[in-house]
Amino acid sequence: MLSVTEASERILAEIRTLPAEEIPLRQSLGRVLASDVVATVTMPPWSNSSMDGYAVRSADITSVMTGSAVKLRVVATVAAGGFAPRALKRGEAMRIMTGAPIPKGADSVIRKEDTDEGADRVEIRDARDVWKNIRDAGEDYQRGDLLARRGTPVRPAVVGVLASSGIRSVPVFRRPRVAIISSGNELVDLDDFDDVVAGRRIVSTNSYTLEALTRVAGGVPKDLGIAKDTKASLKRKLDGAAGSDLILTSAGVSVGDLDHTRDVFAELGGSQKFWKVKMRPGAPLAFGLLKDVPWLGLSGNPVSAMVSFELFVRPVLRKMQGHTALFRRTVSVTLEEEVKIGAKLTHFLRACVTRQEDGTLSARLTGNQSSGALTSMAKANALLIVPEANSVTPKGAQLKALMLDHSLDETSAFAL
Repeated sequence: MLSVTEASERILAEIRTLPAEEIPLRQSLGRVLASDVVATVTMPPWSNSSMDGYAVRSADITSVMTGSAVKLRVVATVAAGGFAPRALKRGEAMRIMTGAPIPKGADSVIRKEDTDEGADRVEIRDARDVWKNIRDAGEDYQRGDLLARRGTPVRPAVVGVLASSGIRSVPVFRRPRVAIISSGNELVDLDDFDDVVAGRRIVSTNSYTLEALTRVAGGVPKDLGIAKDTKASLKRKLDGAAGSDLILTSAGVSVGDLDHTRDVFAELGGSQKFWKVKMRPGAPLAFGLLKDVPWLGLSGNPVSAMVSFELFVRPVLRKMQGHTALFRRTVSVTLEEEVKIGAKLTHFLRACVTRQEDGTLSARLTGNQSSGALTSMAKANALLIVPEANSVTPKGAQLKALMLDHSLDETSAFAL
């Protein structure tokens, strides 16, 4: 039986980044650049003002530096989007707005608060801004500069930078198409919820959670529905996975009489690499290749499937999309309660991690840790990692936790 690390390494060794595609810049948020992007222009194209104020020549305000105000003739107003009508001459000033081009001859912009804001003549009362408040041409980047490297995830700021250089479309790695199959005679879709009310069936929650997790991870899910506990039904579902980049199944990978997934996979010519991992929940985990398409077979238990997705499927989808940061971040936490485990397996327990007033992080379990208790997963923002050697971990001890979301960042107070 493989450790979690060994299983992850063996899976990722078989995964390749998907081919590139060209998409509009507006649709590129969250995608990964498939090639370097170079600036087509210089930005800013001309020196401009970073303040609302008056463009002046430093030689005209030297006396202000020693405490004597100076009056200059205001000869023009330069707004953003416009240009000065001529060069600035001795004894002159031009009113200027933030972003407006600097008139030729000016080397300083005096903020209006340091003047009497005169319209025809302006009194300069403070020279603290001499040689300041000018953003030089090319200050941001020069034509031909590298704006973003291959492998860069497209964030909002990257979108802005590329737009400023006239980049209308970008090459990105393709999003993986993920075929999702659930198995079990007891399962129904929401369309047949009357059977659930009548106590005859249960909802195939994995169909919904795995689709949602796939979308969040950047994949394009294709739900192929629920396979019955027969080889023929499962084979038909797997045939429908043609054209996918990843096949994701839940249930049927253990050793029960009706667990047919691994057998059907082999009959279809699949190459199975392993099928069990030293962890709980989620020990039944199959991995293989079906006609060169990676397949991950998850446990049918709702929480087991979600935990396995976070540990193994999410990194696969991120690697396919060109990401280099494949895994969720882990943080050190202090236990708010004693934690016990039974089997000598690495445990991933549903927990809520909170930040204390002193900045440290603490963790408390979210309740029932049964692999079928989905509500405790819904309450969790982290998976507490309990090593197999820790049969009992006392309150106050330090452990690692795998963060499932950004709730710690979102709840932290903003401070300057």
